[in-house]
Amino acid sequence: MANLLPIRSKLRYFARHAGNRAAGIQTIASPHRLAGNAVKRMVCRTCKRYGEDAMSGQPSVLLVGIGVLSVLSQWLAWQVRLPAILFLLAAGLLIGPTAGWLVPDEFFGPLLFPLISLAVAVILFEGGLTLRLEEIRGLEAPVRRLLTVGVLITWCISAVAAWLFVSLSWDLAVLFGAITVVTGPTVILPMLRTIRPSARVASVLRWEGIVIDPIGALLAVLVFDFVASSGGAQALPETLLSFALIVVIGLLFGVVAGYLWGLILRNYWLADYLHNIATLVAVFVVATLANQARAESGLLAVTVMGIWLGNMRGIPLEGILNFKESLSLLLISGLFIILAARIEPERLLELGWGALLLLLSLQLIARPLTVTLATLGSPLTWRERVLLSWIAPRGIVAAAVSAVFAMHLAEAGHPQASLLVPLTFFVILATVVLQSATARALACVLGVVEPPPRGVLIVGANPIGRALGEALQALDFPVLLVDTNWDNLQVARMQGLPVYYGNPTSEHAERHLSLAGLGQMLAVSPRSDLNRLASLHFAKEFGRNAVFQLPPGEGVLCSAEVRHHHSQDNLLFDPEATYAKLASRLGRGGKIRATQLSKQFGWEEYRRAHAELILLLAVDPGGRLHVNQAAKALALQAGWTALSLVAADERVTKAKA
Repeated sequence: MANLLPIRSKLRYFARHAGNRAAGIQTIASPHRLAGNAVKRMVCRTCKRYGEDAMSGQPSVLLVGIGVLSVLSQWLAWQVRLPAILFLLAAGLLIGPTAGWLVPDEFFGPLLFPLISLAVAVILFEGGLTLRLEEIRGLEAPVRRLLTVGVLITWCISAVAAWLFVSLSWDLAVLFGAITVVTGPTVILPMLRTIRPSARVASVLRWEGIVIDPIGALLAVLVFDFVASSGGAQALPETLLSFALIVVIGLLFGVVAGYLWGLILRNYWLADYLHNIATLVAVFVVATLANQARAESGLLAVTVMGIWLGNMRGIPLEGILNFKESLSLLLISGLFIILAARIEPERLLELGWGALLLLLSLQLIARPLTVTLATLGSPLTWRERVLLSWIAPRGIVAAAVSAVFAMHLAEAGHPQASLLVPLTFFVILATVVLQSATARALACVLGVVEPPPRGVLIVGANPIGRALGEALQALDFPVLLVDTNWDNLQVARMQGLPVYYGNPTSEHAERHLSLAGLGQMLAVSPRSDLNRLASLHFAKEFGRNAVFQLPPGEGVLCSAEVRHHHSQDNLLFDPEATYAKLASRLGRGGKIRATQLSKQFGWEEYRRAHAELILLLAVDPGGRLHVNQAAKALALQAGWTALSLVAADERVTKAKA
């Protein structure tokens, strides 16, 4: 270690002074702080003048404002297909250091730390619930290596770089390295929708982001517990004993609480309507009791509780997961705005060139080395590996846990605790902006962009959805059926159709529903409200001209105004082709048949041969799929293949070439 000290000193000197020398600035008067203060005064003067009077003494206005900004940021992210973290950060900086409307430490007072701790506890518990151990065992080798060897490599390189370039103490550098291993689906998934990489790259990145979220958070909690236990002048044996007590108590509380709560849910000792709120209270109780038993063990306890509960069999978790997804979304959004409002922009400027060198170490050394070792012997091409090596943005979980850890360390008197949050936020912002701006262009240059999608997402695995899926699959169009009815999905799977179990518009589907290769959506559920919601949800993904829904049935739409509004949408097939009519036709033995038209046997001849047919879809000679719409019927020509629902007593008609 002694041999490294001269090198470390030189690197620190370069990081602090190289930029100033290049610009011809003397380093006597801390130029970063002067520039930061000048910019802040210039930008903030107007906002503060008009905002302070309006906001002072109005805590309800600020609380509502945080909620409004949370929803607005998520909506903007959905509109432009960018990670929401960018807009949340901008909102926090706007109402915090820029306008001066929100000073979290003054506004929340002594409640700030408990509120942030409990919010992070819920986020970690929800992450633990989604970690399925059997999914890890079933993952491909590259993903498993990214989650094991890759985590260790990123942790070590990030810690060493923080120690060398930012002059963090060894314990804080190790903690920072553990925090930065977390990428997270909240950032990865919006990027994948924009980039549209090849299916193999998308699969690796998606699973890495989903599974590394709770694993990385658990690692960060364990490392923090070790750092917290090593504070002061304790000898190594005392430090190890303190750390062991934290881990044992956290594991004990987590396992016991997870098992007991699983028994309560499995045996229905609680009414269904109490599951969500009671589970939330249980998480708060476990975190608080564990911290009372041994300080710093609460976050570990709730993470283990979530993992244990999520892997127990026979537990009705669907409602809890949906509730926790919505709650976590609100908590994450509000929490990130509050955390961003606590950042002092001049502290970011003071990080200087050392932070930039740290970023380059993560981007150009840690990630490429991780991907190289993780993909050895895999079928991934070198082009796909290069793209994987470029994409690894850090997310909201890293920001949340860094804030909690920094508060704990500040209370314990750690001299560098104030550096942890701005450094983490810098890495988050830099990786998200850099990779969001360049990954699509890099994928195009490398030629690993997914070709125009031909597949069809079918909402509803009922008889109509299954019949459509079989007909499309027979013509080599990829399909994916989505439903919340497990019986429907079992029948579809026995017919050889790919399925997804869950609500297609839920946060769980946002994370786990892969849309790779899919370009259109057909909503054929018997629930008109779900069809409408799915159309709105996937319009941003596929485009409004690529999402279709069945016409609502009789009695669903009462007023002529509402019916007119629905008539403007992309309704499927025919104005009278409701779910009831199509299901009845199929129930009487009707079939979806594919017929290729020719000059001798065109569309008119085909219609005369099948008097009661309903034209559903058609494939042109170029292999493109077209949907027959109620407001715009297809004009079929020779060479097209028509998919129609024909009555049971009509014979199969094959066109003559």
